[in-house]
Amino acid sequence: MSVLPSSTVAPLDDILLRHGHQPTALLQILIEAQDIEGWLPASTLTRIAEGLHIPRARVEGVAGFYSFLYQHPVGRYRVLFSDNITDRMLGNAELLDTLCRKLWVEPGKTSEDGLVSITTTSCTGLCDQGPAMLVNGRAIGQLNHRRINEIAELIRQQRPLDLWPAGYFRVDDNIRRKDALLNLEMTPGMALGAAIRQGRDGWLAGMQASNLRGRGGAGFATAVKWASARNAPGEAKVIVCNADEGEPGTFKDRVLLNSYADLVFEGMTLAAWAVGARDGFLYLRGEYRYLLPQLEAVLARRRSAGLLGQQILGEAGFDFDIRIHLGAGAYVCGEESALIESLEGKRGTPRIRPPFPVIKGYLDRPTVVNNVETLAKTCLIALQGGAAFAATGTAQSAGTKLLSISGDCAAPGIYEYPFGVSIARILEDCGASDTQAVQVGGAAGICLATYEFQRRIAYEDVPTAGAFMIFDETRDLFEVARAFVHFFAHESCGFCTPCRVGTSLLKGFMDKLADGHGAKADLADIDWLDRLLKNASHCGLGSAAPNPVIDTLQKFRPAYERRLVSLDFEPAFDLDAALAEARQLTARDDAGAHLHTHGENEK
Repeated sequence: MSVLPSSTVAPLDDILLRHGHQPTALLQILIEAQDIEGWLPASTLTRIAEGLHIPRARVEGVAGFYSFLYQHPVGRYRVLFSDNITDRMLGNAELLDTLCRKLWVEPGKTSEDGLVSITTTSCTGLCDQGPAMLVNGRAIGQLNHRRINEIAELIRQQRPLDLWPAGYFRVDDNIRRKDALLNLEMTPGMALGAAIRQGRDGWLAGMQASNLRGRGGAGFATAVKWASARNAPGEAKVIVCNADEGEPGTFKDRVLLNSYADLVFEGMTLAAWAVGARDGFLYLRGEYRYLLPQLEAVLARRRSAGLLGQQILGEAGFDFDIRIHLGAGAYVCGEESALIESLEGKRGTPRIRPPFPVIKGYLDRPTVVNNVETLAKTCLIALQGGAAFAATGTAQSAGTKLLSISGDCAAPGIYEYPFGVSIARILEDCGASDTQAVQVGGAAGICLATYEFQRRIAYEDVPTAGAFMIFDETRDLFEVARAFVHFFAHESCGFCTPCRVGTSLLKGFMDKLADGHGAKADLADIDWLDRLLKNASHCGLGSAAPNPVIDTLQKFRPAYERRLVSLDFEPAFDLDAALAEARQLTARDDAGAHLHTHGENEK
């Protein structure tokens, strides 16, 4: 067992002390501990286990679950190229290879001098300005060969990131169309004041009248969720904002957190007023860690203004505060029960439900988990009333929806529309042409062909968490589906066998077809796997994993069939001939010593 260096002991002990030696803070402690040396040596894990009085196996289990935690050196510069399908379409693979050649490092490995490692990660939430990368957690978009050459030189010179050109780290909002939410001009505290004047019951009634449904994709009625948590036994209620925006092609939460953070935090506080909660968490995905300082500054400003803390806006008994909890690269933590497990310092494994989080969530306390956009929308309802909110959109889908548009279009970015807008209208607005297909809802969503472009964005037609990826006639829809299959295989938490094994098998079939070794029987096996994953998986990740293949097989089948070697299976290996030596050794050459084909047996 390695000995913890003296230079690490004091900083690590400070981290443990700051988190009160609480096991629930294990993930946050690991993230901060990694900042000391850039990775997590065995001695560091042991010290953390001792400091938290928990088994070392638990510490190592959590460290091994999250892709942004490293138990081996990964270099002073950790370069992660975004590998979403839209980044691939923009040439990320060629840029990655160029940087590797210039720095003499193999993809996925650390350079011999320990300076740099270069590999890929899943979607970084920069699909509107890709190709993109993270360097030591800081986002850089709009990559091209010139910028890659400059980055290679900066790394060779071992220049600290704070001395890199500031323009590299500029992340634009790219808001292309505003509607009710993005046009809202609200002084912090206005929505809270309006809700307090209505009283807790009146405010919840207003939410019920609004018909607001969750903007994370599932579309569950927000007021029903709040009322369930409010009525659940136990006084220590919790509000959680799910900012683990990991669905490929989605980046609307990034924009809301970057430029509309007051709306999000005010929405969390409005939820606390309705539910009677005292504690709140913003679960911020690890890819957005660069937003943490400015978000903490907004929280500090709100505390100073009496909008967080004790007796908010002077209201006796209205005590509520918010902490930010960092994720560390796990798509499955976007599922609310897996997110709660992560909040408790555990591996992000989805829970068996019931009980649901509104009854037993964080530390078995009644917990409301809402999406970033959902919470921001509550400010509109507080200021304008539930009836006014419900008057926009469609009968089953009230209000507006933020769409993250990327891919083959002239103006990628954020578009806000009232529910009910057609796919064709969106394509026209963003400057798309010769469109072959649209993937709505990310990898877990639905792929629409041209004959479906009159369908509408609404829960009763095409529901979505916000991703809207466009593919023109030059794109191979098989490769699009294959990229999503690889994503799901990588992100499976491994908890249940159908997902753990099924996504791996599906990936193998898709790779077999891509390599030109497919047969018609493979398509039947893929169809069987799709049904198995959808019906037997433990959580939404596994059940959604086959969606891209199901849609593209149905609507773009020629993209699969042209990869088949033959429509019928023809074995490439002659097993009977391979047994010739065995027959010679046993001096047998009768009919029983030979394998027979299916047709011969039938005779």
